[in-house]
Amino acid sequence: MFYKPHLLNKILILVFVFVLSACASFLNPGTPTPRLPSATPVPATATPPPSVAIVNGEYITSAEFQAELERYKAAQTALGNTVTDEEANRIVLEDMIAQFLLSQAAREANFNLTEAGLKSRMDALVTQVGGAGALLAWQSAHGYDDVSFLIALKRSVESAWMRDKIIAEVPATMEQIHVRQILAYNEANARSALEQLATGTDFDELAALYDQITLGELGWLPRGYLLDASADEAVFALQAGEYTEIIATNAGFHIFKALERGDHPLSPDALLTMQELALRNWLAEKRANSEIVFAP
Repeated sequence: MFYKPHLLNKILILVFVFVLSACASFLNPGTPTPRLPSATPVPATATPPPSVAIVNGEYITSAEFQAELERYKAAQTALGNTVTDEEANRIVLEDMIAQFLLSQAAREANFNLTEAGLKSRMDALVTQVGGAGALLAWQSAHGYDDVSFLIALKRSVESAWMRDKIIAEVPATMEQIHVRQILAYNEANARSALEQLATGTDFDELAALYDQITLGELGWLPRGYLLDASADEAVFALQAGEYTEIIATNAGFHIFKALERGDHPLSPDALLTMQELALRNWLAEKRANSEIVFAP
């Protein structure tokens, strides 16, 4: 339904997931542990690495982008999804930019991933996937050497920490409106319902007529929960007992009524939506204030 969040299109979930990733030097006793890099390294020479974008001075290298692109396409194929090359390029690049912004913010917030902390994550991955051999094979198959893998894994951990920090700041209780709706699938029926309301017909009676299963009940909704911006704006202009004019959305023609209004605990679904919205807004603001240069 139109008022549910599109849970499959989350910025919360970055494309790059290190479930099958590892570093050889942490898996073989006696191998010296490499130093954990602080960020994508600046080249030793004046010649920059081949890159698809530069995010606040950090390179998204062409090699890393292509490797991530191949992983994304393989995952979509395994899921039975068809994605055009243009769409895949856009999705992967946007997710990588988001990850860079989050990891940079984590470092600015003094999050420090130590070598011991990274090794602990490696040990957990070894156990999870069934041994060092499986991890090393995956790393080799996906184009990682020790240095590039450490850089990518460190960035992934940093971005996850910052993401969790952002969503943790979303309050569990906020102002909401208890909403019921009359939903018609053509404008003539919606117009008829609005005219009946004007002559005194009970809203709940009409809501039940159009939806005998839910009786038009939408529950408590926070601001920003409705996917349609015009519907969200109209609902939050209501006081308890008031109803809207006809609001057209992709789902049909709605007349919303506010039953109650006030602070109320978020449902699990609404909390997830508010967390997604907070992350999306954070990224939009961060991106607007960042220097992002794309390769020609």
